[in-house]
Amino acid sequence: MPSNIQALVVDDERYAREELIFLLGRHPNVKIIGEADSGDSAIMQAIRLQPDVVFLDVEMPKMNGIEVAAVLKELKNPPKIIFATAYPQFAAEAFRVNAIDYLLKPYEEEQIAQTLKRIQVKETSGSIHQLGKLAIERDGEIVYVPISSILYSCREDNVTRIVTQAGEHEVKLTLKDLETRLIPFSFYRIHKSYLVNLLHVSRLSPWFNGAYQLEIDGCTDKLSVSRNYVKGLRAKLEH
Repeated sequence: MPSNIQALVVDDERYAREELIFLLGRHPNVKIIGEADSGDSAIMQAIRLQPDVVFLDVEMPKMNGIEVAAVLKELKNPPKIIFATAYPQFAAEAFRVNAIDYLLKPYEEEQIAQTLKRIQVKETSGSIHQLGKLAIERDGEIVYVPISSILYSCREDNVTRIVTQAGEHEVKLTLKDLETRLIPFSFYRIHKSYLVNLLHVSRLSPWFNGAYQLEIDGCTDKLSVSRNYVKGLRAKLEH
């Protein structure tokens, strides 16, 4: 992650601000440079402080988060926007103003970690994002796999498998490294051992103990969704 991601936290509820600041403070490369309790204050502080990222509550009096984001994206150096709210129904509006992620309250550490990875990739992504292909070494050759064709990837017995519409590949990358490369696209971690392409998800079914099973178009495998990832996954799928 880039050093010292400078963040502004905006929420009209003090305890919500403090909780998010505390959780972000567990990540050494995130520096909180300011906080705001209203839309007007958020805009003034964003202009003055020039944060890299604004963590922005949606429901606030007078000027809501969607309205604030619309103003911020017109700045000369607009910050990245991460929305934070207890209401998933605002997700569609959030992404229409170019938000790069959407945190649901109450916050979960896994969800925040995923969001910070997305910020990292936005800062560092290069030609892979432009070309939409993943380079895979196989039998001394390099195969370029269209990222849109990848269904999911998993880590089993110290081997990372990539399952595509055309077949499977084994790669030397760890699942964490692969996740970093694929986050600019429509991929999401559903379990410590599974990374899926949300474009191919067809069904999410309750399983047991708060866990779910996920089905993918064109694939007979049923993938386990850890209960720690369910809320974030639904927010991504249902916006």
